[in-house]
Amino acid sequence: MAPKASAGKKPAAEKAPAEKKPKAEKKIPKDASAASTDKKKKKHKKSIETYKIYIFKVLKQVHPDIGISGKAMGIMNSFINDIFEKLAQEASRLARYNKKNTLSSREIQTAVRLVLPGELAKHAVSEGTKAVTKFTSDQTNPSVVAMVAKSIFERLKAGDVQKGEIATADASRWLWTAPWL
Repeated sequence: MAPKASAGKKPAAEKAPAEKKPKAEKKIPKDASAASTDKKKKKHKKSIETYKIYIFKVLKQVHPDIGISGKAMGIMNSFINDIFEKLAQEASRLARYNKKNTLSSREIQTAVRLVLPGELAKHAVSEGTKAVTKFTSDQTNPSVVAMVAKSIFERLKAGDVQKGEIATADASRWLWTAPWL
């Protein structure tokens, strides 16, 4: 059975070919010599943040004689990004449940306990606690600063030192050689 030909339609072979649009051309500056004399702007590479240097440092601490391939490094970087995302998501959820707008170390610690399995969670919590303790102890103690300021003012009052003699460097040097340290 032959297909019926419609009276109003032309067969595909008889249709006119579609018109091609002209391709976009590169625009050449009118004064090409002026463009070459201008200083060429350097293209800055978009910085990609990875954990590669940290992975390498930890590897060298644990196994100083072992290296790591680029592919393995990429896998480790993806793994760390994935764990970070899971922990951040869980901590965010915990903060939202408690109607808090700020993530604190408590939310992070709870998220670690929920996301990581057993012994790994215990070690992670221990390392995190150690890091937070070290950070807080490294911060300038306001009571020490107050004691130093009080002592400087007492020395000024007593006339031991003139006002212009105590510069920032002298005060900081005096702070580190102070008798209470």
